[in-house]
Amino acid sequence: MKQFDIIVVGGGMVGAATALGFAKQGKRVAMVEREAPTLFSSDQPMDLRVSAISPSSVSLLKSLKVWDAVLKMRLCPYRRLETWDHPDCRIRFNSDSMDLMELGFIVENRILQLALWEACEAHENLTLFCPNTIKTMWAEHDGHAVELDNGDQLQGRWLVGADGANSRVRDYANIGVTAWDYRQHCMLVNVSTELPQQDITWQWFTPEGPRSFLPLPGHQGSLVWYDNPTRIKQLCAMSPDALKQEIVSHFPPELGEIEVIAQGAFPLTRRHAQRYYSKSVVILGDAAHTINPLAGQGVNLGFKDVDALLDVVADAGTEWADNVVLAAYERKRKPDNLLMQAGMDVFYGGFSNDIVPLKLLRNIGLKLAENSGPIKTQVLKYAMGL
Repeated sequence: MKQFDIIVVGGGMVGAATALGFAKQGKRVAMVEREAPTLFSSDQPMDLRVSAISPSSVSLLKSLKVWDAVLKMRLCPYRRLETWDHPDCRIRFNSDSMDLMELGFIVENRILQLALWEACEAHENLTLFCPNTIKTMWAEHDGHAVELDNGDQLQGRWLVGADGANSRVRDYANIGVTAWDYRQHCMLVNVSTELPQQDITWQWFTPEGPRSFLPLPGHQGSLVWYDNPTRIKQLCAMSPDALKQEIVSHFPPELGEIEVIAQGAFPLTRRHAQRYYSKSVVILGDAAHTINPLAGQGVNLGFKDVDALLDVVADAGTEWADNVVLAAYERKRKPDNLLMQAGMDVFYGGFSNDIVPLKLLRNIGLKLAENSGPIKTQVLKYAMGL
């Protein structure tokens, strides 16, 4: 049996950040992951999965000493953000009004994961078990143990579930989940753009669902198309040329001329764990909550979980393994995650329909919000974690 302080199950962005953070605190950490990220090459096509990284997430990545590695690969800063229903009723944000260099960065998920992995591999307190999966988990008198598919047995005082929305660790800990289906799918389309590198991300609301643009490096962008499952399935079956014509017909003129590079889709589901810990098991990131990707807050909420968990452990000193510490983590994060989920649901439900009185009200609301000055700034600061 190999002994560790903490076993982290899941080596994605959130899991790798958690494992690295604990290792930097001097803990002996095991990280279990079934697939390592592929190495970076500048001529690789862009990944479909990208995230809008907030300043608070950048701060965490800087504290883990991995942000410079991200900068050496590729990313796209954005300095403006616009949201609208009717073209004449827009709410606009820009970095200048907040005295920031940028509002955030659009980064491929794989690049974030890779930068974290390289730091994990270099840390002497951290042992990676990859490619491995867990066969069984069981409680020990002073923690938990797992057996891997290669026969290795690991024991740790804490078991951390960062293994995604269908978390086995969460199930093992008998932590329930409240969930529902939004009855919509989300299509991601990487495109080349006639317009040069842009510094804006925008979102246009339609009765069928939002249409969004996220800038990528060079003459490229990521499009997000929400619609009912049947419609998204139809779009996914189209040739690149046919899909291009649908995009040109259904996206605003701000997009300009495009060519389709790649596409994929996934269903929208909201989940929230009823607890974030149980008897030395703790969950975070998508294992604890999934959110409507409307504002790109998913990974940022996960990184906030990591930051909070690392903080309460550091504050506890030698008494870090007590469940009181995990309770403090839950108190820090659960209300904030609930608030963000509820806010996204209200925003999504309020805009994704064609009810005339509601349409009038929301456009008046956007017009008022655009001219609300400090209130508008505070809302954006909250979303950015500032």
